Order: sequence, then structure tokens, then C-alpha cells
Amino acid sequence: MLRVLAVDDEKPLLEELLYLLRSDPRVRSAEGASDATEALRRVTRALESGPDGADAIDVVFLDIHMAGLTGLDIARLLAGFARPPLIVFVTAHEGFAVQAFDLKAVDYVLKPVRPERLAEAVRRACAQLGRSEEGPAGMPTGDASAGGPAVPAPRRPVAEVTVADRASDQIAVELGGVTRFVAIADISYVEAQGDYARLHTDEGSHLVRIPVSTLEERWAARGFVRIHRRHLVALARIDELRLEAGTTSVRVGTAELQVSRRHARELRDLLMRHATG
Repeated sequence: MLRVLAVDDEKPLLEELLYLLRSDPRVRSAEGASDATEALRRVTRALESGPDGADAIDVVFLDIHMAGLTGLDIARLLAGFARPPLIVFVTAHEGFAVQAFDLKAVDYVLKPVRPERLAEAVRRACAQLGRSEEGPAGMPTGDASAGGPAVPAPRRPVAEVTVADRASDQIAVELGGVTRFVAIADISYVEAQGDYARLHTDEGSHLVRIPVSTLEERWAARGFVRIHRRHLVALARIDELRLEAGTTSVRVGTAELQVSRRHARELRDLLMRHATG
């Protein structure tokens, strides 16, 4: 069972997060800190007490935007310890996901926090620590028939949820705790951002936790082609192919994207076949 510290400088949100954590039978204890100073003091005390000490902390559920040090700052400081607690970021901002996972975060939960999404973050923390998925008295989590508190069945990890197609022509994305479905036909190009991919449409962009290489394999039959290690483009969305001073680029809407040398010849051939076919 997990010993948890939740950190958020907005008291109502901190209280709600603590309520949800304490309702999960996999969580032995959940304490709160309302600022970075208090959080660092508690974690330092926990590390001094050792993994079996009374003040031990297994996981820190950490907001990002706070007065003074941000959650990312705290995570960087904790990373300097020999055996730091696991980090789960809980934030209203999707734009820090790449930085968060660069800091080895276990999960990245968007606000408003949904109970089933938080349950998945707890499951991931348990798995990484090698802890049992059972609650008190060996009761499996979410087993309401056993008379204990029911926890919603954990969803699949974010990496799977965000790329699992509801239908063959859609992809699910999360924004602010809300799942919406984007038509693959509406995606102009995909931009690599570490282990993430940013899907660009005419209306905006969406970050999903899946490598571009995986989307390249899945969407090849849909006319998506790799033009650079950073970009995957829908062939039908290319408006112009430009050859200047030995470099190749394409215009996709208002975006101009560089084409690497190793992909340039293949792209020209594909565009020619597309134009004549």
C-alpha cells in the first residue's frame, strides 16, 4: 500500500485530491502540502526516516503551477536524492508533459481530476514499486461485492488510451481531463516531441503519448509519410514542394516543414504518383 504526499497551493483542489486518494484502498496514507517549501520539508524528513520509517513517502502527487518553486522545480530537486519518491504530476496544463516524463514521472494527470484517471495513476505507481494491487485484507481494488470501497476499474495507461482508435478513422486525445475524438483525416501532420507526438489539425494541436514511429506504421496505409525524424505528413495535405539551394521543404497549410535528404527522393516520387494517380 502506498504512502502519499499531495502538493497543491489551491486548498480546494488539494482537499479534493486528498479525498480521492484516501478513498483508494491501495493508499495507506495521504497527507497534503500547500507549497513547495512544506513539500520539500516533508520529503526530506521522509528520506531521513528511511523507507520503513513513520514519515516515509512512496509517491508525490505534484501540481506544476505554484507560487515560488514550480512542481517541475521540485521534481528536479528530488531527482538529486539517492532514493527519491515517485512523482505523479497533477496539472491543468498539458504543455509540460514532455518535460514531466523527461523527469521520469510515473504519470501525468490532467485537471479536473477524474476518479478513474487517478486510480490508473495509483495503479502505475503500485506497479513501479512492485506493490500488490490488493487493498486491506487482500481485497482486490474495485471489488464492491466484497463489501469494501469500490474503486473504478483502472483505465489503460495514457499511452494506450490516447492512441486507441474508437473507430478506424478516429483517435482519442485528452485535454483538461476530457477525452475527445479527432478524425485522422483532419490531421495535417504529426510532430515528434520525445516519446510524445503532437497532432496538428486546422483547428489546433493535440499532444498524445505515443512515438511518431508508431503512428508512422499505423497510418502508412492512410497516406501519412515520414519526411523527417521530427515530422510525419499526410500526403494529401501537402500544398507545395519547394527545392531551394539543395534543400527540400513542404508547405502544409501555413506550416513549412523541412524534408531530410534521406526522405526527399521518396517524397518526390510519392507526390508524382499521387498527382498522376
